[in-house]
Amino acid sequence: MIARHAFRAVPPLQSGVRRYATETPSSGRVTRWIKYSGGAVAASFVAYAIAYTTGLVEGKRPQLDPDLAKLQAIHKGEYKPPNKAFKGGDQGWLDLKLESVRALNHNTSIFRFKLPDENDVSGLQIASALLTKYKGPEMEKVGLPDAKGYIDFMIKRYPNGPMSEHFHNMDPPQRLDFKGPIPKYQWEQNKHDHICLIAGGTGITPMFQLCRAIFSNPNDKTKVTLVFGNVAEEDILLKREFEELENTFPRRFKAFYMLDKPPPGWTQGTGYISKELLKQVLPEPKVENIKLFVCGPPGMYKAISGMKKSPSEQGELSGLLKELGYTEEQVYKF
Repeated sequence: MIARHAFRAVPPLQSGVRRYATETPSSGRVTRWIKYSGGAVAASFVAYAIAYTTGLVEGKRPQLDPDLAKLQAIHKGEYKPPNKAFKGGDQGWLDLKLESVRALNHNTSIFRFKLPDENDVSGLQIASALLTKYKGPEMEKVGLPDAKGYIDFMIKRYPNGPMSEHFHNMDPPQRLDFKGPIPKYQWEQNKHDHICLIAGGTGITPMFQLCRAIFSNPNDKTKVTLVFGNVAEEDILLKREFEELENTFPRRFKAFYMLDKPPPGWTQGTGYISKELLKQVLPEPKVENIKLFVCGPPGMYKAISGMKKSPSEQGELSGLLKELGYTEEQVYKF
């Protein structure tokens, strides 16, 4: 019983080769987003706003401390909330200019878009999303809610993925339309005692958003367990940032990685995110006030939790989490 509650190392699990970590998202999923955005454009794709640090883009260590200048201004009664570029509602589409592109690895880059005014912030809340459009489907994304003047997107290039191909073929100062924010899971400090993040590929984006919200808030004591599946070690996005969290908060954050093609000397898991691994590292279903979050390509959803019924409906819980005894109330699918 104690082992299920403690953070500890897990021996490598030799399993079949996992294919769902980096699948190209299906065109059917994109079509559903077109339908629920009113069918007003040729194609659109939802993009999760990741709470990125400026350090990630500039190659520095992550900035996890609270904004002291903002806190001081609030204390003095001098704080004026910045203008939010994305207001939601009937705002419509916002046309943004691509400012720069920075490669993270062989198939993923950071795309920085300028906001309308240099003092604007994105207006994105924790675990919210944006829609983007152009004439042809599909993408993944990231952005820092309180950064002024710009928003960053982390885009992985998928073979036969029209929107991700479109991003990677863009050059500054080309432009793209965005709309939002679209609220997802509303986070509040200490909302749960322990959350578990199960991600594949660029499904890590909303997971890191939650991590940053939790660990940048000194009043939030939530424990976090991350299970992250990828093809190769170089595909592990934000690994340095997660290592920083493990070093800074060793009693509250633990990450477990699964690779299809591990390098020599790899000490963690290989193959599928399996039932055995989840049973070892997740809190038991009967533990009170826990929440499990799932995000990744369609094959991962099917194996772990079942697909969402629609963008606004979670759908029935199935897969490994149901087999392990978790309930629909304990699981959230991004």
